[in-house]
Amino acid sequence: MGVSEDLSRIAAAVSVHGEVTGVLAAEPASGRRLYLVAYGKEDVGEWLVVDDAAAPILSREDVRDASSVIALCELAVDFAGGGDLPGLRARLAELREVEGPPGVDQAQAAVLALEEAIGQEPRVASPAYLDAVGFAAQELERALGETASPFAAALRTGAASVEEFVRDVERRYAFPLR
Repeated sequence: MGVSEDLSRIAAAVSVHGEVTGVLAAEPASGRRLYLVAYGKEDVGEWLVVDDAAAPILSREDVRDASSVIALCELAVDFAGGGDLPGLRARLAELREVEGPPGVDQAQAAVLALEEAIGQEPRVASPAYLDAVGFAAQELERALGETASPFAAALRTGAASVEEFVRDVERRYAFPLR
């Protein structure tokens, strides 16, 4: 069963708790598949993390692990390659055609590798996924001649929003956490 089918299965199973507005998959450091479920409207809704059998997770640590890896992976996708890979690919193609500078082929290949690492939605957020996107982003930065990593800097800057997201999940969790 693919990720899309898993998400649909989980959404159907947990809909007994309310109107499901989103489901994201995660495999945090524990390695087991968990699902972060959003219920209701964004500002007033609730969150729930369930396992593969759609059983609610009540461990605060597991909820934090799942929600933080999901948030980090979403940030990584948003920040990779400056956040606009199609635009970067187009600019590099234009640069190659007009000026043909050395290294443009390597940069174009690095953009494609980063797009491949990011993949298509839906995806499973995990430390391995985060590492793959980070490595591909670093290779692109090297190909573009960056000496510092704008990607790493953006992730560091985004750390506060990840923590705020995790706190929001805990605050509006559907069940008491242990």
